[in-house]
Amino acid sequence: MFKFIREILSPEQLKEQVPLPENVLKIKRERDRELMDIFTGRSGKLLLVIGPCSADNEDAVCEYVTRLAAVQEKVRDKIFIVPRIYTNKPRTSGIGYKGMLHQPDPGNEPDIYAGIIAIRRLQVRAVGLSGMTAADEMLYPENFSYFDDILSYHAVGARSVENQLHRLVSSGAEVPIGMKNPTSGDLTVMFNSIIAAQSPHNFLYRGHETATTGNPLSHAVLRGSVNKQGQHIQNYHYEDLVKTLEMYRASGLANPAVIVDINHSNSSKQHLEQPRIAREILHSRNYNSDLKSIIKGLMIESYLEEGNQDVSGTVFGRSITDACLGFADSERLIYELAEKA
Repeated sequence: MFKFIREILSPEQLKEQVPLPENVLKIKRERDRELMDIFTGRSGKLLLVIGPCSADNEDAVCEYVTRLAAVQEKVRDKIFIVPRIYTNKPRTSGIGYKGMLHQPDPGNEPDIYAGIIAIRRLQVRAVGLSGMTAADEMLYPENFSYFDDILSYHAVGARSVENQLHRLVSSGAEVPIGMKNPTSGDLTVMFNSIIAAQSPHNFLYRGHETATTGNPLSHAVLRGSVNKQGQHIQNYHYEDLVKTLEMYRASGLANPAVIVDINHSNSSKQHLEQPRIAREILHSRNYNSDLKSIIKGLMIESYLEEGNQDVSGTVFGRSITDACLGFADSERLIYELAEKA
């Protein structure tokens, strides 16, 4: 049985209520161009999508991106940073904290009306403080229209990548959208999703008959997998990267590009393994020039404080979902990657 609680603001109403200042619009245009150059091969900078597993606290996220902006300034010739401000949290069993959209205050009851406003205010504030537009996960395709004017990168998760609506909405985006391999690890599923996202479509979306032109910046994200015994299987090793390259060549897709998620199943959810994995990927990338041309960057889970805590935890800037690198270790890793990129 459904219980309709209240009608949510339309994307147009939300954008009117929380508008983008002109300086933020300028930042967005400039960063979108630079990201496009990375994915089309005109820029050789290494992309880092880095930040908390979930953006659970506005002040902590803004403190994080402010610190991150200072690091970006020091590595700007080699690395392009997109803060990971993930406000929708997929849950394997459907139970637990589902992100800022559901609970703008993790300690209170769900309030999606307040959550969607809180997300936009956070995104606007974060860009204003850091000068960096962010990434979020497209967990709910209908939410895309609320934030399409401020986000510079979207990811479609391992549990969503087979869903038709995610693929079709991605085909209408004008910024890079990363398609993760599914939890099964089947790369064919991921490539089918990229093909769909790069193609034009007609479909029903937000009460309208909709047409899209295709998104040539849709690309692969390798995040590891889980086998039938529940064991984590990595797909960041040299042989895995070469296999992905070969599949790209056979696909004929535009702008071949791979981002490697170095947490999740690739780290067996051991967050402190992320620096080691990043080093191995950079070694593979530098060893093989063909791999260097398609491996555009890394996804890293990082926050102010290392590890994680319960939703009721009180440590400012420590994840209440998956464990993250602390900021000091993240900063060291970014400088190391800048030297090797």
